[in-house]
Amino acid sequence: QVPLVESGGGLVQPGGSLRLSCAGSSRYETMGWYRRAPGKERELVARISSGGNPAYGDSVKGRFTISRDNTKNTVALQMNSLKPEDTAVYYCNTYLPTRAWGQGTQVTVSS
Repeated sequence: QVPLVESGGGLVQPGGSLRLSCAGSSRYETMGWYRRAPGKERELVARISSGGNPAYGDSVKGRFTISRDNTKNTVALQMNSLKPEDTAVYYCNTYLPTRAWGQGTQVTVSS
């Protein structure tokens, strides 16, 4: 099975933007971006169907945009207007995750 590899994280100031990328996604399945903040459970923040229909958690709606390129088996997460509470390790996986988790990519929002 192709591993999931997340990239694009970093340190950004509040109000800034980052674009995350996930390689190794499945073009036939709904894919999701998840995050785990310190001391919290992993949560789903956005998902996108194989046909490209997105859905978002309330905490990121209007700020994050999920997209996918099925020709490259990649899924992206554009994150704008970042807040300190977005600080977390971000992961991608199938919706109702069935794949082995990758290492994730750290996003830190701080001034």
